[in-house]
Amino acid sequence: MTPAVQTIGILGAGKLGTTLAQLARKAGYEVYISGSGDPQKIALTIEVLVPGARAASSAEAARNADIVILALPLSKFRDLPVTQLSGKLVIDAMNYWWEVDGDRNDFITEGLPSSSAVQAFLHDSRVVKALNHMSYHDLYDEPKPRGAEGRKAIAIAGDNDSDTQTVATFVDSLGFDPLIIGTLHEGRKLEAGTNVFGADVPRAELTRLVAAQSE
Repeated sequence: MTPAVQTIGILGAGKLGTTLAQLARKAGYEVYISGSGDPQKIALTIEVLVPGARAASSAEAARNADIVILALPLSKFRDLPVTQLSGKLVIDAMNYWWEVDGDRNDFITEGLPSSSAVQAFLHDSRVVKALNHMSYHDLYDEPKPRGAEGRKAIAIAGDNDSDTQTVATFVDSLGFDPLIIGTLHEGRKLEAGTNVFGADVPRAELTRLVAAQSE
């Protein structure tokens, strides 16, 4: 567990959200997780899938968390509880999917990295992009202790060194090697359609894939 971080709020109770909740609980964190409506609608599911986690409203999960993870459809980011997320460290794990989100240009300016759009909307939050490029089933199956052979890596992009280091420590506690790749704008290298998206590889290979995006 990260020394300064004890509670994780996860907004989104789909496959990615519940997987991250499971990893966080195994790492010893207190976890709040919200779905799209009344918390009671997901309470039994969360009790079964993520023992010890608490089903909550998005506002409650955001308010009580030291770190908030966004695991929603990208097109829903304008529904986030801005007030409760004010001042919070927010991990953007969202991805754009045409089938779910429709036309990207309807909610994000063309050419703008998605996490930059999220940061502009959550203007009083500190957004870091991470936990989006590896599939939920690989996240569930492949955590390993620090130093273990073949440990997989998670890329991290953010504008504040302290925040990216906090997220790196959190990623390490979940069982993955962190790789800080640069500013939040550089998070575009992790989006769907890049050669990093879907990467389930050790840190050296992930470093190579990220570097290839700049060539």
